[in-house]
Amino acid sequence: MDETLPLQSLTLGQILDRTVEKYPDNPAIVYVDRDFRLSYSQFATYVDETAKGLMALGVKKGEKVGIWATNIPFWVTLQFATAKIGAVLLTVNTNYKTAELEYLLTQSDCENLFLIDGYQDTDYISTIYELVPELKTCQRGYLKSPKFPHLKRVAFLGPEKHRGMYTIPEIRALSVMISEEEYQARQDSLDLHDVVNMQYTSGTTGFPKGVMLTHYNIGNNGYWIGANQNLGPDDRVCLPVPLFHCFGCVLGVLAFINHGSCMVILEKFDPLLIMASVEQEKCTGLYGVPTMFIAVLDHPLFKKFDFSSLRTGIMAGSNCPIHVMEQVIDKMNMTEITICYGLTEASPVLTQTRIHDDIRVRVETVGRALPHLEVKVIDLDTGKELLPGKQGEVCVRGYSIMKGYYNNPEATAQVIDKDGWLHSGDLGVMDKAGNLSITGRHKDMIIRGGENIYPREVEEFLYRMDEIRDVQVAAVPSEKYGEEVGAFVILKDGSNIEPSDIQDFCRGKISRYKIPKYVHFIDEYPMTASGKIQKYKLTEMSKKIWPERR
Repeated sequence: MDETLPLQSLTLGQILDRTVEKYPDNPAIVYVDRDFRLSYSQFATYVDETAKGLMALGVKKGEKVGIWATNIPFWVTLQFATAKIGAVLLTVNTNYKTAELEYLLTQSDCENLFLIDGYQDTDYISTIYELVPELKTCQRGYLKSPKFPHLKRVAFLGPEKHRGMYTIPEIRALSVMISEEEYQARQDSLDLHDVVNMQYTSGTTGFPKGVMLTHYNIGNNGYWIGANQNLGPDDRVCLPVPLFHCFGCVLGVLAFINHGSCMVILEKFDPLLIMASVEQEKCTGLYGVPTMFIAVLDHPLFKKFDFSSLRTGIMAGSNCPIHVMEQVIDKMNMTEITICYGLTEASPVLTQTRIHDDIRVRVETVGRALPHLEVKVIDLDTGKELLPGKQGEVCVRGYSIMKGYYNNPEATAQVIDKDGWLHSGDLGVMDKAGNLSITGRHKDMIIRGGENIYPREVEEFLYRMDEIRDVQVAAVPSEKYGEEVGAFVILKDGSNIEPSDIQDFCRGKISRYKIPKYVHFIDEYPMTASGKIQKYKLTEMSKKIWPERR
């Protein structure tokens, strides 16, 4: 890999067009469980028809197009169709419940929402009708919602008809209304630094914020992530991680399309289907968070499958246990597996190990900075860059830094300083070779199996319970997920509730993974002399309260 190559000056649509021109007949997308296959030229046709259909509906440049769906075949099509017409793909967490979706639609000023019928125990159709009852009576395209004044259109990601919603076949059929000249003119009007993707990530100061990412941000990040795995047109990579995360739509999709690789996508995580997909398609790469790899390695049928085609992939999302990495290399033949570290605000990858790094670097560090990015570790008190071996806050500067948080300049200014450095909030140590090790966080984020959970958001929700006087949410170490959510609650005088009452209050209202698995009633919190609650002491306390933590 030539790390001196310049950054690309291409929109996402131009990146796709370049790959289609090079490899029109190569496989682009495969779903093993439904024998769904598209070559790059077929995929491009899907994208162009959908893009023109969106234009015919009236979707304008800069409009947000929310997608609330699992990894269905149409997800990636919509990712590029929106990019080609200058719309902003707004990714919606599939675990969201009513309150979370309401917040996102309101804060983002979302104009369009595409959704499936539901996921796990959440009925998406019922949820949107509950939030937008006008859908059932309004004429399509003329939605007027007092609660969501920006929302214009809702579409169902399938052929079935639902009141007030467009269907995908209808939208694709509308493509004939847009001429090639109109379509090309829209594409020619785009700028590299236009926002193309918006993802919501929480913060320690409150509710989720919309991270605005541009073509230049994520197109280039995807290129270098793929280059570091030595991806090419002969590679087939199994992708079982959610597309609504950067892990799926940037580390996955944009890395593959930059290098003409085939994406073997799973609609949802299933260790048996991962193994079947790898064997049947002779996958050369596999992505996942550590818990996914553990589930594959521990599966009773693991030895029945052939992993000899594998060589590379990415493990990211949370810290990788050394013994897991060793097993992945030895038992799954992934001798060139890489580790990535990043955050959504950085598009997301800052650092990545390289395929020829030794095992020590791959299990003890998260690699070194991607080309064209500067990564440093600074002193928390002085802000000065630290020497190798010293712990401080990890900061990054370069092409991948977000445009900002949507409609939140104050929060943006809190994380991007006047010199353009993005402050990660993570603690790390860099060695003399530039390899970074993440050692902790000075912010309170909990990482549960790759999902970021911000205590403040859960705390604010729990304050709605009449019985709770005060609540602090902190990480509880977990053997399976790395960390779980723990709630340390001070009850109002006279209140008499059980931990299960608090968990029941959360069900159906916030995502399942945010619901406290552990609840402990407490009389007072450990404090600093200045009155600041010491959450790390709550985490330490949890080890004694719950010695068995799976």
